[in-house]
Amino acid sequence: MVPLYNEAQVVRAVIEQARATFPKIVCVDDGSSDASVAEASAAGAVVVRHPINLGQGASLRTGLDYALRDPGADYFVTFDADGQHLTDDALAMVKMLDSQPLDIVVGSRFLDGRTSVSRLKRVVLKLGILFERLSTGVRLTDAHNGLRALNRHAAETIAITQNRMAHASEIVSEIGRNKLRWAEAPVHVIYTDYSRSKGQSVWNSVNILSDLFLK
Repeated sequence: MVPLYNEAQVVRAVIEQARATFPKIVCVDDGSSDASVAEASAAGAVVVRHPINLGQGASLRTGLDYALRDPGADYFVTFDADGQHLTDDALAMVKMLDSQPLDIVVGSRFLDGRTSVSRLKRVVLKLGILFERLSTGVRLTDAHNGLRALNRHAAETIAITQNRMAHASEIVSEIGRNKLRWAEAPVHVIYTDYSRSKGQSVWNSVNILSDLFLK
């Protein structure tokens, strides 16, 4: 499940690569003004569209609701459209769900040394992690990673009411509130000039913190 907003430059390659492992991909276009819909469709994704931009949280909820209509779907992966996630990491997370008594596996860029994070960004993210631990009791090592794998129970149970970036903290809160069985998996987050230009800057992390404290 891929939230999509003005990613025409890269989304076709992201979807084509992911479909080699996960043939069923749902993109939720969140009111893009570029050719994102055409590019995602050309890559073989099913594209569900919001008529206006609502935010990433709203896209995740729409995508999960759509995917849950498939009775044959047992597992659901949330995956960013900008190419910062690896399909191999997602597959390893699904295998964890399939082999262990877990409801959700959350990616963490801090569990191995593959992801290079600037010192300032690391400090901001760690503050978010501390906030999440104090407010939810769920002791994640990476509170704002968009790569997650859920089983059907988790996808049906987690309520996402925060339309924008605060949805990430809401998901963590839902894990704790519903006593879902969770684990983390190491993932490699690839920061490129493109992904940074799309909002993976330190200031974006500050905005996430603002969402957390003001929600």
